[in-house]
Amino acid sequence: MAGFVHIVCPHCAAVNRLPTERLVASPACGQCHRALFTAHPAEVDVEVFDRHLRRSEVPLLVDFWAPWCGPCRMMAPHFVAAAAALEPHFRLLKVDTEAHPQLGARYDIRSIPTLVMFSGGREVARQSGAMLEAGIVQWAHAQQA
Repeated sequence: MAGFVHIVCPHCAAVNRLPTERLVASPACGQCHRALFTAHPAEVDVEVFDRHLRRSEVPLLVDFWAPWCGPCRMMAPHFVAAAAALEPHFRLLKVDTEAHPQLGARYDIRSIPTLVMFSGGREVARQSGAMLEAGIVQWAHAQQA
């Protein structure tokens, strides 16, 4: 019997229950009918972040950043490229710490950009400083080992 996984839609934040084998088959949201994986990080606010954290059953790779941060802007296209390489086995999220300072405070983000890996609703790893696509992908896979 196949296992199931819960995935939060990056568009409407609906929780979808999918057979595990369907993750790689470009699944669509049961509510808004848009793609559950877009090969692009989802920019989230506090409420949507918390929903992903509580309900998503794939690891979350979160980029804590700010618009005024030069290294954050330099890393942004690499994080987008990493999303294409890591989905659907990871969900990539972006949290603007200027717009949502409570999330930065909750996770004690002291420097940006900072990547934080969450699995099962808990932080499992973090890495501060700008990274290129290959480094992001390699780091994400290393956290699953």
